[in-house]
Amino acid sequence: MNITTKPFGTGPDGEDVNLYTFKNANGVEVSITNYGGAITSIMTPNRNGVFGDVVLGYETLDEYIKNPRYLGALIGRFANRIDGGKFSLNGVEYQLAQNNGANHLHGGVKGFDKRVWQGTLTESGLHLEYFSPDGEENYPGNLSVAVDYSLNDENELRIDYHATTDKDTIINLTNHSYFNLGGQGHGTILDHELTVRAESWIPVREDLIPYGEIHLVRDTPMDFIRTHTIGARLDELIPEISFSQGYDHTLSLGGRDGTVRWVARLRDPVAGRVMEVFTTQPGIQLYSGNFLDGSLIGKGGVRYEKYAAVCLETQHFPDSPNQPNYPSTVLRVGEVYNESTIYKFLTA
Repeated sequence: MNITTKPFGTGPDGEDVNLYTFKNANGVEVSITNYGGAITSIMTPNRNGVFGDVVLGYETLDEYIKNPRYLGALIGRFANRIDGGKFSLNGVEYQLAQNNGANHLHGGVKGFDKRVWQGTLTESGLHLEYFSPDGEENYPGNLSVAVDYSLNDENELRIDYHATTDKDTIINLTNHSYFNLGGQGHGTILDHELTVRAESWIPVREDLIPYGEIHLVRDTPMDFIRTHTIGARLDELIPEISFSQGYDHTLSLGGRDGTVRWVARLRDPVAGRVMEVFTTQPGIQLYSGNFLDGSLIGKGGVRYEKYAAVCLETQHFPDSPNQPNYPSTVLRVGEVYNESTIYKFLTA
């Protein structure tokens, strides 16, 4: 593995920020910064062997700081939304930041995506560590977090998450990369073909908070068991799609047994690039870039318009701390949080 490090700027509090780039034997190249653990680029070949960058991002650290839209970032302590920013644990009610209307989103005002992580190179990639003190964003417990990014010669980008706490807390970590397999800046993802191993999904209110129910995908636009293009059914105006003008929903993944299993396949029929997703997580947030509005200027001066990319965020379900019938997101003293996700890049 060819791994390089270069300075990427200075963080908001004077921290040194680096950009780490690793390339495998096939020429696939991944760049990650320790500011928010953000994946800044992924270079993969199309069916003709031409390499292109398949994730949205910025060219400078200042842009990541000034325009925080979670591009490629690590999300925590709790990815997705929590109703009213409130949850109870061990008889104590906690009030988190209400940074998404009345609700809590992606760890709060200064979540893990806005923190400078300690980075160490490994033989196959990057090891990141962050210590989140008790009370940070009003979450309980001193939380020690480690995330390992690795790339192998099978073109698999693997993300391993680990955490421990000294006080019972909640946790839900994910990566928020925006993918366009045609290449960032090359059209929308509405014609990307998607397959997801999910027989059920999480219906939500207008503010995208779950009712607490789990519904079957059958006979709904949430059914990707059979392959569909992402844009094929956006005009089937079930309330959940009309709320967000596209997909921003959690699909409940089958086959969870604690091991990494295949859960999704994304394909751009024009470029011929394919991305397969494997994970230990119980859910995947399908977000079709509905809230991109052209206000962000990304790499190469590209303006990121609506549907410019799709996120496939492996994670637990939104508002899980308030939904007893969802898989638990409580991390207790003495336990170790372990989750893994693989994004594998192919051509077809």
